[in-house]
Amino acid sequence: MKQTAIQISMINNIQNSNDNGEQLMTSLEIAQLTGKQHFHVMEAIRKMETSWETVAASKFRLGTYMDGNHQPRPCYLLTKTECLYIATKFNDEARARLVLRWEELEMEKIISSQRPKEIRLLACDEEVLDEADDILGEELAKLNRNSRFCYTPTEIGKPFGLDGRDLNSFLADRNIIRWARGQWRLTQKYLHRELTEDRYRYVHGKDGRRKLESSLVWTEKGRQFVLDMIRGE
Repeated sequence: MKQTAIQISMINNIQNSNDNGEQLMTSLEIAQLTGKQHFHVMEAIRKMETSWETVAASKFRLGTYMDGNHQPRPCYLLTKTECLYIATKFNDEARARLVLRWEELEMEKIISSQRPKEIRLLACDEEVLDEADDILGEELAKLNRNSRFCYTPTEIGKPFGLDGRDLNSFLADRNIIRWARGQWRLTQKYLHRELTEDRYRYVHGKDGRRKLESSLVWTEKGRQFVLDMIRGE
């Protein structure tokens, strides 16, 4: 496998491109975006590399990064096409996060190419930013098409004097939802009943980067289910 002469010490500092000027994403960032362990992402890439080599006549690029003990570790560096090929093995939410991250990377590249040496925002940059927002807004609308007419916990609980936090606590006490990975999710018993959907939104982290977050909302069937639970108390 071809070894790329590059070392990566921090995931947030990765800015790579290949000889053709194509942007690259590391397996580290893929793991971070999808919530998977880097080891498992590497394993998935290795398993899919043989088929890719057969069709594309090329192998995936391999680089190294320094871990917390300052020891070199392997990681892959993938183009957008290669990355989206790997993403076919991921679930819908993980694929959505990767697609939107690539949209951000491409918009950042456009914006940086428009910015003059003296760092100041010109009209052309504002147009690019507006275009980027439009594209990301369209992607967000696609992700939220199933949750468009769903209800938040606050909307469901309001007639009963409950805010969103109260209603979630009520449902958690009855083992209907549980807190997992920083958000409320249905427990196993209530999955696949068309009770909920995920609603996505963008937030800005402390580092200023836009991030995609999701929250649980209730379908009409789910709202009736929750109302019956409340009225049955």
